[in-house]
Amino acid sequence: MNLPHLQWETQRVFLAVLRTGSLSAAARALGIAQATARRRIDVLERSVGMSLFVRSPAGLLPTDTARQLIKHAESMALAAEAFSRAASAQANDLSGTVRVTSSELLGVEVLPSMLREIRDAEPQLTLELSVSNRLEDLALQEADVAVRIRRPTEAAVVARHVGDLRIGLYATQELLARYGHPRTADALEKCPLIGPDRNLIETAFLEQKGFFPTQERPSIRTDHHLVQFAALRAGLGIGVCSSQLARRYGLVRVLHEQVDFRVDIWIAMHHDLRRVKRIALVFDSLAESLARFLQDAE
Repeated sequence: MNLPHLQWETQRVFLAVLRTGSLSAAARALGIAQATARRRIDVLERSVGMSLFVRSPAGLLPTDTARQLIKHAESMALAAEAFSRAASAQANDLSGTVRVTSSELLGVEVLPSMLREIRDAEPQLTLELSVSNRLEDLALQEADVAVRIRRPTEAAVVARHVGDLRIGLYATQELLARYGHPRTADALEKCPLIGPDRNLIETAFLEQKGFFPTQERPSIRTDHHLVQFAALRAGLGIGVCSSQLARRYGLVRVLHEQVDFRVDIWIAMHHDLRRVKRIALVFDSLAESLARFLQDAE
């Protein structure tokens, strides 16, 4: 396939249509007219010599050719975003954009208040929070600062261990009033349990740590940690939780000796970004805030 030089704006529309499923939604997301979006897709389709999307009741669906181009468009998008962040301010200027990434649970329950403190102190900063259990690549600068539950292994990455989540079994007071407070592992059989669904690695890990003996299966099952935590707070069952978050929501510890382990929390950034003042500030501020939060354990 011999393609002429295509501008990034054309591929940006292509990626937006892939993500949103329609020209109108893509145009809104990019802040351009729908006719402009249509024109750019037409240019791209003429370049490849075939249609890239087919209409369906669900919207525009990508063809096989379009699917082959997705990873290339996403790579260009990441490069463009990294370029934009790097160019958004001078190295010694605190104004500009900093992109933070973390797991879903930490990103929803822990980081927002910490980011608010940073913004209160430095209102000229623009903060992006990418919440996903996929590990964004710091070496490729998909993100500037990463908060992770395992030690980063990328080359040229600065990492700092900020503390541990202290994990145990917890339940609401209302659930324990209804089912009784289990004093032994066998007593768990009388209570509803919250745990993973199809994530066999996590299931095996929890079994190794003393939760969910082989003969048991949780009655509330989901692989989504944020949903597990919501189910726990709603009183649907007994589940694993950090003591730091349990204390915030008044959850009660059960079987302290049965399940008690720690999960490392790390904060990381690319080594070359240490000289960018606004990114170093966010890294250091989050490291301090996370260390204080993680010290609040039983």
